[in-house]
Amino acid sequence: MNTSDLSALPSVSELAKLANRLFREATGGSITLTSEALPSAVPGFQHSAAGFGGSVPGLPGVPFATPSYLPTGQLPVSAAVPPYYFLGAADQHAASPGFDVNAIRSDFPILQEQVNGRQLVWFDNAATTQKPRQVIERLVHFYRHENSNIHRAAHELAARATDAYEGAREAVRRFLNARSVNEIVFVRGATEAINLVAKSWGRQNIGEGDEIIVSHLEHHANIVPWQQLCQEAKAKLRVIPVDETGQVILEEYAKLLSPRTKIVSVTQVSNALGTVVPVKQIVDLAHAAGARTLVDGAQSVSHMAVDLQALDTDFFVFSGHKVFGPTGIGVVYGKEDLLNATQPWQGGGNMISDVTFEHTQYHPAPSRFEAGTGNIADAVGLGAALDYVSRIGLRAIHAYESFLLDYATVQLRDIKGLRLVGTAADKASVLSFVLDGFSTEQVGKALNEEGIAVRAGHHCAQPILRRFGLETTVRPSLAFYNTCAEVDRMVAVLHTLRPRRV
Repeated sequence: MNTSDLSALPSVSELAKLANRLFREATGGSITLTSEALPSAVPGFQHSAAGFGGSVPGLPGVPFATPSYLPTGQLPVSAAVPPYYFLGAADQHAASPGFDVNAIRSDFPILQEQVNGRQLVWFDNAATTQKPRQVIERLVHFYRHENSNIHRAAHELAARATDAYEGAREAVRRFLNARSVNEIVFVRGATEAINLVAKSWGRQNIGEGDEIIVSHLEHHANIVPWQQLCQEAKAKLRVIPVDETGQVILEEYAKLLSPRTKIVSVTQVSNALGTVVPVKQIVDLAHAAGARTLVDGAQSVSHMAVDLQALDTDFFVFSGHKVFGPTGIGVVYGKEDLLNATQPWQGGGNMISDVTFEHTQYHPAPSRFEAGTGNIADAVGLGAALDYVSRIGLRAIHAYESFLLDYATVQLRDIKGLRLVGTAADKASVLSFVLDGFSTEQVGKALNEEGIAVRAGHHCAQPILRRFGLETTVRPSLAFYNTCAEVDRMVAVLHTLRPRRV
């Protein structure tokens, strides 16, 4: 979304102009709205009880939560889906016909949960996503019918468990468009994934005087392991600055690159601000300088298609629980030759081909990095989650979430005393804000009393918040099962808060 276009939208007439512009771009000027088509105040938008109806702009026949000021109809796909490199990925990421938000919500049992007498609104998706029944049922099926250790025994359950586990590896490969399942390593999550790279490849390849580059946007998990390595190896950590919108400054990044740069490790989407980082350009510039790259996809894989062959990064990591899968499972992708040239950081069973008291021979990747009994069941659950997302289609998800983000941004900007933090032109569906007269904890508590779950804190990203003079923010983060009606509930609560001394 282009937040700069929305910086001055307090009035009904200006909202009408925005709607006209969006639809003119999509239809060539065939739709005209007037301010009379809009309600007199943003918080008073009315929707059906479920908050659904109409079609996602840009996706024919895809229902979404239609604000009352927008017409329904079908628009061409190209109108609403920006030509990001990651949206031209593998075919399985194309929009699927029949994207139905009501049906999607019915797949998530927890969305019927009551909190403080209200139906739950889950706006804490950047912290963790909820799980569809398809994933829950896959886990139950595994423990009822397949539970065994893998790769070892000659009995039936071992064969079932091994097939399920390796099938999940193939699901990850397909989801990311990696070249081979040998490039997919299962770990506990993105944090362990970055630590694996830092403490295996990093220890082998980074020495005194070398440099590691990260961005100002990083989660602590993509700062601390590199700091530890720098202290151990006497290397130096360099930081890509961001501008006032929260976007990295590529010109400054280019100045940081040098023959001393060994790896550039950056997030694809900021967990604190929602900024979509131009990682393809970052990767290409790093490679031109002779450096390796790692992309943290923890916040991106649930919002946008990732094509690793197009991106060409050396390493990519993500966590299953951020993409509607179980907790305690994640992935390291690494180019196969690079993984096989890297010594493992943990030793034990399942990752060796031969052991004597004098010598150990490791398996090739991925087994060399999966010592011991892995999280078999949750890997299978992750595979089910990725298949679920792929059936819906990431083009459809991206288009719907982009519209929902635009809708929420317009409404939040109308709240007196509210400051949005992170206004980059390209954003995923994360909103971060502070409200005059209230601590972020107070805002979070007020929303929780109405059954609305948001994150209030530093989001394990203290450096970027301090860049904007803050210690904490309130962070609603949206997913494809959220609706405009839920946004209305949140905004209505925020409008009831009156400034007072914190």
